[in-house]
Amino acid sequence: MVMGKAKAKAKHAKGKLKETVGSATDDKEMQAEGRAEQLAGKAQETAAKATERLKKSGQ
Repeated sequence: MVMGKAKAKAKHAKGKLKETVGSATDDKEMQAEGRAEQLAGKAQETAAKATERLKKSGQ
């Protein structure tokens, strides 16, 4: 599950970068895409953590 968390963190970082570039270039669409990607990354990370906890509790 480490890979799932790593992918989620990468998605979050990519979204943050996109949002920053969008802010710098005054591109509202890119900013929104970046925020959406960040949220998706956070959701994936939360799901990966929950799955990991469930697996540990079932051992």
